[in-house]
Amino acid sequence: MTIAENVALVQENIARAARAAGRDPAGIRLVAASKMNDAARVREAIAAGVRVFGENRVQEMLEKHAQGAYEGAELHFIGHLQKNKVRQVVGLASLIHSVDSLELLAVIDRCAAARGLRQDVLLEVNIGGEASKSGFAPEALPAALEKAGEYGAVQVRGLMAIPPVCASPEENRPFFLRMKQLFVDNGRKKYDNVSMDFLSMGMSGDYTEAVACGADLVRVGTAIFGARDYSRK
Repeated sequence: MTIAENVALVQENIARAARAAGRDPAGIRLVAASKMNDAARVREAIAAGVRVFGENRVQEMLEKHAQGAYEGAELHFIGHLQKNKVRQVVGLASLIHSVDSLELLAVIDRCAAARGLRQDVLLEVNIGGEASKSGFAPEALPAALEKAGEYGAVQVRGLMAIPPVCASPEENRPFFLRMKQLFVDNGRKKYDNVSMDFLSMGMSGDYTEAVACGADLVRVGTAIFGARDYSRK
């Protein structure tokens, strides 16, 4: 299948899952995870109707941006962000999904303040409590959101999570539902510089489950671009 055919199928699946859950499909944004796909393939996805791209690697994002790959689309950063690369991402990505610590949040705030802008971010939650993954523990979220109020150059727009690897998409449902509850519970509270607008969860293997459980942003890569060939990197 072509990229255009894949995009159409993913969008159809999102709409079907949203309607089945009593949700408006227009409220769910597809983020095409374009890691290891070149500028030409990104442009092909834009021609097929994709309007948001997510990159995992800073250098790759910079190279494709320099080639004009994202013209006509919005750019998000969705991978692990090292503090020494923050300056390359702030202001270029309209939304950083993967803020996994208060230390990283502080660096983003300093960089954004120095440039006279406000950077939108999501806090990453380690919803499975996995030692191998970064992110805030669910019980630490209220304190982290309270602390975010001290940083005037960042705006927390919601939460992001990557659940544990499961044998089937249905097994991720409890993690997605818990994320939705965290999103709702913390959204009821009033924090400075925080607006719970987006819940980012779900990837190629489980995005319809994520939509059914309340995701507003789904990060889909291989279902659009095909399997990545890691032997070439």
